[in-house]
Amino acid sequence: MVKIYVIDTNILIQNPQALLSFEDNQVILPVVVLEELDNLKKADGEKGRNARAAIRILEELRQKGDLLEGIELASGGILRVEKNFVNVQLPEDLPEEKMDNRILKVCKGLAESCEEQVVLVTKDILLRIKAQIIGIRAEDYTTEQVVEYEGQYRGRIEVYVPEEKFKEFKKKGVPVEDVYLSDEQGNRIVPKLEENEFVILKADQSAKKTQLGRVEKGVIKKLEYRKTQPYGVSPRNAGQYFVQEALMQPAEKAPLVIIKGRAGTSKTFYTLAVGLEKILNHPTGEYRRILISRPNAQFDSDIGFLPGDEQEKISPLMRPVIDNLEQLIDSNEEERYKDERELQGKIDEIFDRGLIQTEALNYIRGRSIMKTYLIIDEAQNMTPNQVKGIITRAGKGTKIILLGDTNQIDRPMLDERTNGLSYASEYMKGSPLCWQVTFTPEECERSALAMDAITRL
Repeated sequence: MVKIYVIDTNILIQNPQALLSFEDNQVILPVVVLEELDNLKKADGEKGRNARAAIRILEELRQKGDLLEGIELASGGILRVEKNFVNVQLPEDLPEEKMDNRILKVCKGLAESCEEQVVLVTKDILLRIKAQIIGIRAEDYTTEQVVEYEGQYRGRIEVYVPEEKFKEFKKKGVPVEDVYLSDEQGNRIVPKLEENEFVILKADQSAKKTQLGRVEKGVIKKLEYRKTQPYGVSPRNAGQYFVQEALMQPAEKAPLVIIKGRAGTSKTFYTLAVGLEKILNHPTGEYRRILISRPNAQFDSDIGFLPGDEQEKISPLMRPVIDNLEQLIDSNEEERYKDERELQGKIDEIFDRGLIQTEALNYIRGRSIMKTYLIIDEAQNMTPNQVKGIITRAGKGTKIILLGDTNQIDRPMLDERTNGLSYASEYMKGSPLCWQVTFTPEECERSALAMDAITRL
């Protein structure tokens, strides 16, 4: 049955192509949405860019006919601009001058005059609640949604293997069909393992015997870099061994690495350690530089009003990176902060030589980045559209590392199912070019307090 979907502005600001994603249904744009796009078209950053993209799509459609009458879409649906229903009555506590409520008037008017089911599509939770109050069905934009957090891909699994196969692991590896899990009744279950998935192998006759491996073309193989100490850092848990393996691989083999985990699991620390190892300790020319970007929920609207050049504007966002560099540059914890000036001088030298650069996320888009170790920290604050834009910027020899914690999302229109980090993780699952690791809460290495807080709070 054909439905009528009324689209809120925030859907187009997150993904302008959403206009074309409703199959053979009717897509309605209230006039107030056009007004909001007009107000946003000159905005800086992602909002302005997506508003302009949505306007261009509407212009292409306008040239094919009358938007007020309706334009047929390639999907078989109809897109129409709705300017009527200004006299529809809403409850007294929903003032008409508010733009959200003007959208509700269109929804209510359509519902009263049409036989088709009317559905409001918005990322605004409160608007969805208000729609329900007046009897209108409301939904989030689900096209870019992934599964619930508990069911998302983690890039790692713990399995059992027969004792005889376990003994042969280091020499021959283990075929994926030879490992298994057990259910509550003790029945064997053969898991589906993805390409590049990391594996903790347990001998089924002695669960204390474990090996670490990775799936490659149907075989679980031992880690190549398990004995490596990038920039003097040694892995302390299985998660760090897996991360080290993914990061140490050359960009040609592992151009995209996605690392998820709670605070204190050393995501940024370990990523920087491998980058410094490749650039400073053993400079083979694999990468020209380390480029770091860190999206921020308020970045688009605030950066233009901050004083100074680009580097001065984004420096507050990069403070966590500096904190990790301080620990890496001087590994002696007792002596590290005795001479703050000397420590700062060492860090400044790395930046002055251009070995590490920081850049605003919006300035990375639109470029082709070559032979670069590109770190996107706090990637859970990216939209799916942004993460697509970043990954497609990877030129020859570039390695992209997405880091983040989906429990710490700061953007109001994103959640655990719609953020760019989860989106990339689910859709790149199984790609031979993507390696993923999710740290467990028990792998927190920041402090005893941090670990305790992760499990309790």
